[in-house]
Amino acid sequence: AHFQLGAGAVTRAVTHRTVEELWFIVAGRGEMWRKQGQREEVITLEPGVSLSIPRGTHFQFRASPAEAVSAVGVTMPPWPGEQEAVFVTGPWQPTLL
Repeated sequence: AHFQLGAGAVTRAVTHRTVEELWFIVAGRGEMWRKQGQREEVITLEPGVSLSIPRGTHFQFRASPAEAVSAVGVTMPPWPGEQEAVFVTGPWQPTLL
C-alpha cells in the first residue's frame, strides 16, 4: 500500500494481532514510536528509511509540522480486516481518530 499522512497529523497508537509490516519512506518527514516489550524507541522518518513492525509491536507515527510523510508498506500475511488493529496508548495525542 502507498499512504500519506498530512503535515502535522498524528495517528492513533495501535498494535497488530496477526500481521507484520515493512515500511519504506518515499517522501517527507516524520517520526515513528515503537514499543516491543521493554524496548521503546522513536525513529526519524525520511526518504530512504525502511523499518519493520513485528506482530505485537505498539506503534504510532506522525508527520512533521511543516511536511507530510509518505510511505510504501507491505503487510504479511495480507491484511485481514478492521479487527486487526487494536488501539493502545502512545506517546503523542492523536489528531486522527
